[in-house]
Amino acid sequence: MDRNRILVVDDDPLIRGSLYEMLRGQRFEVEMASDGAEAIDHLKRRPFQLVLTDWKMPQVDGMSLLSHIRTHYPDVSVVLITGFGSVTSAVEAIREGAFDYLTKPIQPEELEATIQRALSQYAPPSDAMGDPFAGIIAEDPGMQKLFAMIRSVAASPATVLLEGESGTGKRVIAQAIHRADPKRHSNPFVEISCGALPETLLESELFGHVRGSFTGAIRDRQGRFELADGGTILLDEIDAFSPALQVKLLRVIQERLYERVGDTRTMRADVRIIAATNRRLSELVKQGTFREDLYYRLNVIAMRLPPLRDRPSDLPLLVEHFIERSSKAMGKAITGVTDEAMRVLAGYQWPGNIRELENVVERAVILSKHARLDVDDLPDEIRFHADPPAMAVDGKDEEAASPRAGGAVPLKDALKMPERDLILKVLAEVRWNRSEAAKRLGIHRSTLYHKIRKLGIDTSSQ
Repeated sequence: MDRNRILVVDDDPLIRGSLYEMLRGQRFEVEMASDGAEAIDHLKRRPFQLVLTDWKMPQVDGMSLLSHIRTHYPDVSVVLITGFGSVTSAVEAIREGAFDYLTKPIQPEELEATIQRALSQYAPPSDAMGDPFAGIIAEDPGMQKLFAMIRSVAASPATVLLEGESGTGKRVIAQAIHRADPKRHSNPFVEISCGALPETLLESELFGHVRGSFTGAIRDRQGRFELADGGTILLDEIDAFSPALQVKLLRVIQERLYERVGDTRTMRADVRIIAATNRRLSELVKQGTFREDLYYRLNVIAMRLPPLRDRPSDLPLLVEHFIERSSKAMGKAITGVTDEAMRVLAGYQWPGNIRELENVVERAVILSKHARLDVDDLPDEIRFHADPPAMAVDGKDEEAASPRAGGAVPLKDALKMPERDLILKVLAEVRWNRSEAAKRLGIHRSTLYHKIRKLGIDTSSQ
């Protein structure tokens, strides 16, 4: 296939002619078609590396042409041309396999940058890549779908937006995307936490600076985009970008161009951009704090990471993994977790997600004096804020673990009544059977005994 042959498809002869002149000026071999049907005839007769097509056309429109090319000519890149009002549809087309899109009026520099990226995207897969998901603990169906999506978009240079609560593993997923990229996996993976830096310093960190550009700039410095050349850059907390930096990032995404702070020399960014945030960028767009055009550019491939509370099948696997790792690091011989402790862990909502679970397990391993982690090894905020009806583990009877049996209420819902009265109430209902009372309250027996002593509950006559 001739790597320089481009097919331009547009029903407007003026736009076709303008694109023809721009591309011929860049020394590409160009052919033209007036609609999708004519484009299909061209594709049958000759091979093309790239199809540049309008979105709205009579008979066979741009989306239909894209679908045909993806089915019959999967090696051909497709770039859509659309008005700004149709950007949402164009982004959807990229999710369906388009390489990129351009908005009218088309700027020659943006057209050239997009075409060059499309023509240089292909790289033979490397046998040295290995499994990009090695070390990620995830059997949850939602996570498996996410892995499948990563595999399908890995070879594309498309920008990826990772959304998810804090602690859900956005950095780990970004690294997996990088490792799965056949072209970039052996090149640098560079990350930057944008929310941790003031605007002036963030710009320098991203793009670099030259000596004397500001007070303290005693030498030239490379930015993260330059350090990530040929690889991947992760922009964490992308929502922290100021309006001025949003404009500069938009230019990098559209044209792959930027300048160091204080420099007039333009540099080219050959990087895959992954943006991450724990906020909904679409809501920030509505609030007017995030640029709509930048959002569309970032939202080409959007992945929403599920919170830990929505991954119940992964919790035991993660607990086991963190116990093994922490035990090895601490030189301890802890082999697992008791069923009762696991029920408590499974009943907690984990607002801090995997990061919080890792910290809780590490703390428990440090403090534990048992062969297996038990409920007493867990912090109070976990033990007393777990939701007992959700504590069933391995198919065990959920009702047996429920503190609502017999009319009792869980400790976390008892803020309106004294703790002592609640414990007395439950003890009376179970005829002072401490084991049954602890089960209904969703706490360990030793915890109940401690509370009985602490609250001065008299058990001598029972």
